[in-house]
Amino acid sequence: MINKRLLVKSLLSHNDENSFYDKKLRVDLSHKEGKAKFLKHICALSNSNPANNSFIVVGVDDRKNEIVGVDFFDDSKLQNLINAYLENPPLVQYENIPFPHLPVDKVVGLVTIRSQNGITSLRKNIWKYYGGAVFFRDGSISMPKDFGIRMDDVNSTIVQEIEKNASNNIELTLDRVQDFMNRKEHGLEVFYKVFKEQFVICWSGKMKRKKGNEYYYRVDIEMVNEQVRLFYSALDEVQISYDEDSFSILEFVELGLGDRQAYHPLERQTLRFFPNGTYKLETKILFNPPYYDRRTLHHIYNANLSLLAKLSTGAILTGRELQDLRNLPETMLICQFNNVGEPIEKMKLQRQQLKNYPDTYKAYKESLRILRKVKYNS
Repeated sequence: MINKRLLVKSLLSHNDENSFYDKKLRVDLSHKEGKAKFLKHICALSNSNPANNSFIVVGVDDRKNEIVGVDFFDDSKLQNLINAYLENPPLVQYENIPFPHLPVDKVVGLVTIRSQNGITSLRKNIWKYYGGAVFFRDGSISMPKDFGIRMDDVNSTIVQEIEKNASNNIELTLDRVQDFMNRKEHGLEVFYKVFKEQFVICWSGKMKRKKGNEYYYRVDIEMVNEQVRLFYSALDEVQISYDEDSFSILEFVELGLGDRQAYHPLERQTLRFFPNGTYKLETKILFNPPYYDRRTLHHIYNANLSLLAKLSTGAILTGRELQDLRNLPETMLICQFNNVGEPIEKMKLQRQQLKNYPDTYKAYKESLRILRKVKYNS
């Protein structure tokens, strides 16, 4: 079983990117240019390393080869993007890897690419790349090629050695479980469960009860034996259930206008464990957005636009305006689901100003995460 944190360290020890490994400061899939560049690298790594896994490490300063981290990224439908734009798409998995020196809300993204049969190429146009284009790695650069030749498996021995050196051990697992148990000192509830004598799931958070139901918030859930963070959210609340064969996370979003707040199920993730040392992750979107009177929403939307305009001028906000600003990401998300205006784009334009208000900025990032998850699952 591979310890993904050790794997990232082993990859970073190869300072020079090559035909099976790339590193990025960040990956931005919110616009076509970012998607196109990501697809280009996936295509090139798949074609240049057909016999082994290839990797992209996200959250690394390329100039210093230093881990700086990125936000937790939910990739539940990333494979759909790959399948939609690539011919003979590889299998792609994005995992969030926690590192002790990073803030709790930051991780390293590990993208694992496994080539399938045949040359991988663009299925259709995206940004400045044309459908039918084929990419290969030329050293550390993904380059277009107009020929259908796949490189041989010269990297097989290197990749196998890297993965072998990243094998998990009992000491690393126990150390990480102890890290979780120490969170009790910070007022968090902490739990762990072992499945099939191999898989160790740890989770921590604060518990609240509402209408007879138990919810966790400030939740951090990790598969310790692989050092993979399964779930993290500072705002959303979850219910956790498990039996001897599975572990399930039901995520809720609290949305509403004014005092009319309600929990809306967002997604269920279920890990199923098997006696042969394998597991399977199943995800199912459950979200039905709340709908409101459009005149009321237009009034809220216009008030939010006025507040964002005031932010852009650097004006001092009143106490009431600060409260409205804290609620702005949630109300704009409701407007987005009700097709009122362009709320997400308007918030993105004031992204730098929102950073001056940490609670609002955190809620803004959560709103983008929820919207992305719903969009990918639609």
